Amino acid sequence: MNRVLLLGAGGFLGRHIGAVLAGHTVLRSPTRAQCDLVRMELPELTALVARERPDVVVSAAGRIVGSGLDFVRAHVVTTAKLIEAVSVAAPGARLIRIGSAAEYGVVPYGLAVGEDHPAAPVSEYGLSHLAATRLAQLAGDAGRLDTIVLRVFNPVGPGMPAGNMLARVTAMVRAAAAGGAGDIALGLHDTYRDLVDVRDVAAAVLAATRCAVGAERVVNVGSGRAAATRDVVRLLADVAGFPGEIRPGTFAPDATRSAAVPWMCADLDRARRVLGWAPAYDLTDSLRALWRAGGAPPTRPVAGVAAG
Repeated sequence: MNRVLLLGAGGFLGRHIGAVLAGHTVLRSPTRAQCDLVRMELPELTALVARERPDVVVSAAGRIVGSGLDFVRAHVVTTAKLIEAVSVAAPGARLIRIGSAAEYGVVPYGLAVGEDHPAAPVSEYGLSHLAATRLAQLAGDAGRLDTIVLRVFNPVGPGMPAGNMLARVTAMVRAAAAGGAGDIALGLHDTYRDLVDVRDVAAAVLAATRCAVGAERVVNVGSGRAAATRDVVRLLADVAGFPGEIRPGTFAPDATRSAAVPWMCADLDRARRVLGWAPAYDLTDSLRALWRAGGAPPTRPVAGVAAG
C-alpha cells in the first residue's frame, strides 16, 4: 500500500480524507501542533518529509476566513514550502493539493466549468488558491515532482466550519426548534452552487493517490449540478423536519464574497477520465448526514431539490 502523509488532517476536509485513506493506505497524519505548515520553517518540514518517506503527500491545510495576507500564507507560501521539501526529501512522491472552485471567479450562468476555462478569481481567497495551484502545476511540468490539484467545489457534510452558511442554518434550525420558533431569518443571495458531499471529496483524494497523472494536473471535484442557495436552505430545513418560514434577514459578514459569483457548477469529465471517479451521494444524502451529525434524525420524508 502507498505510504501517505496527510497534512491538515484536523480540518473539516482533512478529517474525512483521513478516515478514507486510513482504510486503504499506510497513513501518517501529524497534528497541527506537530506540523503547522504556516509556522514551520523549510528545514524542519524537509526533515519531517524525510522521516516519513511518503509515496504521496496530501495537503488539505488552509483557511476560509481571514485577510489577503492570511490566505497567501495559508495557501501560497505553504504550497511553495511543500514543493521544496518534497522535491528534496521525497522526490519520487506525488503531491496532492486541495484547491478551490473560487479559483475560477465568475463564469457564465448555466456553464459547467471545465479545468481549462480561464481562471479569474474575484476574491483574495480565490486568488491565493489559484497562485498555489499554479505553483503545483509548474513544479509538475518542470519534472521537480509529481503533482495534482483537486479543485474542490462546495463541500458539505458533518463538521463543517461554523462560518459556513449551511452550518449557520443548521444551528439556527436547532435553536428555532428548541425555542419553539415558527420561522428563522437569514440573508440569502440569488446564487447557485455545486455542493459536493465531503465523503465524495475524500474518495476523490483516494483515487488521486492511485491514478496516472499526465499533463492534466488540475481536476474538478464537485457534484456536477448547481442548486439554488434558497432551495438548498429549504431542503436542509425539510431534512431537519422544520416546517417554518425562512424569511429575509441579516447577511453574514462573508456574504459579499459569495454574491460576487452568482453561478458555479463543475464539469466532471476530466475527473471521470483521470481519476476514474464520480460522486456517489446526492444533495439530500449530504444534508441528512450534516443534520444527523448533531444527533437529530429527520422527522418526515424529504423531497429532492431541483438542480439549477
